[in-house]
Amino acid sequence: MNTLTSADGTTIAYDRAGAGPAIVFVAGAFNLRATLAPRAAALAGEFTVVTYDRRARGDSGNTKPWSIEREAEDLDALIAEVGGHAHVFGFSSGAILALHAAAHGSPVDRVVCYEPPYLFGEGNAADLPDRLAALVDAGRTADAVVLFQLEGIRLPAEMVDTIRRTPMFPALEAMAQSVVYDSSISTGATPPADLTNPVLVLHGSKSWPVLGEAAAKTAAALPAGRHLEVAGGLNHTIEPEVVGPVVAEFLHEA
Repeated sequence: MNTLTSADGTTIAYDRAGAGPAIVFVAGAFNLRATLAPRAAALAGEFTVVTYDRRARGDSGNTKPWSIEREAEDLDALIAEVGGHAHVFGFSSGAILALHAAAHGSPVDRVVCYEPPYLFGEGNAADLPDRLAALVDAGRTADAVVLFQLEGIRLPAEMVDTIRRTPMFPALEAMAQSVVYDSSISTGATPPADLTNPVLVLHGSKSWPVLGEAAAKTAAALPAGRHLEVAGGLNHTIEPEVVGPVVAEFLHEA
């Protein structure tokens, strides 16, 4: 594990491997840097790959007040560590963050987005971030996790109830503050229509249909967007052996 200090003093923990052009992997809700590590490893033979814990999770800090701009600064600090510019792979809400950063001046070359949850008018209630924040501030972290799963991810209630009784739930609860941030990033978000960077938007053939529809609409809304369905990806997951070659081909076009 490596660490760096972001612009506002937040410690950001990251792992780095491989050699060649740099790719920074930006994870989504309830994800640590280990979540995208297998996806990064599939590309480490050709690229310098960086995975990191976004703020308020894992080994990274949580300086307040939060804003999406502070998270973009975290990404900028990581890019500076690998030479000053990089490609970015964003997963889920991390894809929305990656596109926001690229559109607002971060030194990003190409962007790969895997199932960004832009829902084009069918998204979360506008007050979801505030309700999540109130629960976390009151110490009701378990309730915050459940609320985000029900309304932010839209899991069935019976599945959420099952997850709450599993050994993995305490790890999710430890990241409760981060779902306030992920909800803030996703709620009401729209693709940056003025972003000219080449963007590849992917979705898995076995993922939730709403995310496939969102992926196609996202690519269409971006001036240099391209949409591709890849095999597998059951329920919003990534198949490294499928996605790796597709990502490499896209990045080698640069």
